[in-house]
Amino acid sequence: MLKVEGLNAWYGQAQALFEVSLSVGEGELVVIQGLNGAGKSTLLQSLIGIGPRAQGQISWRGAPIQDWPAHRRARAGLGFVAEDRRLFTGLSVKENLWIAAPPRAWPSDQATPALRFDRVMALFPQLQTMLHRPASQMSGGEQQMLALARTLMTAPRLLLLDEPCEGIAPVLVAAMRDALLQLAREGVAMLVAEQNNILALHAQRVLVLTSGRMDSAA
Repeated sequence: MLKVEGLNAWYGQAQALFEVSLSVGEGELVVIQGLNGAGKSTLLQSLIGIGPRAQGQISWRGAPIQDWPAHRRARAGLGFVAEDRRLFTGLSVKENLWIAAPPRAWPSDQATPALRFDRVMALFPQLQTMLHRPASQMSGGEQQMLALARTLMTAPRLLLLDEPCEGIAPVLVAAMRDALLQLAREGVAMLVAEQNNILALHAQRVLVLTSGRMDSAA
């Protein structure tokens, strides 16, 4: 599904990733662990095409995508949830969700935006009571839920998640974990960067990134 070979990344002259290789299979949950500054966010940003200057091979469903812009990667089925959430804070919860919904995610996609909306409401019932609330008036955990729900409105085939359960209230951590594990059971592939073991305990594989280098073979 996703295959990365020899990925390097730079911020200016400073190299942040060194020959990183990994793969994510259909329906697989793969977790990348590492300390702050290890390069986890840089790796995910490089895969979606919004990060630093990157060089290497990135294949998605057999097609090389390393030269594709981020919007084309997203339309192909890559969904990215950044650690800083990147919501439209002046818009309501409902507006944030609907603004992300294409009529059809890809030619064979049969789910209408309305069906996708119903699905994310079922996954995150907490959002149902705040549909008309501005995103700026949500807690950090609620914003994280909204960021994931908004990405799900694009019907991604692979989720790239940057610290989805970091720094939010324990009760919302449990809700996020349960929603992500439900998606995994339904066959949504995930590549998750995290420092804790909230999702690693359920992953098919756990990889370790240290100073921009992958310690475990993908």
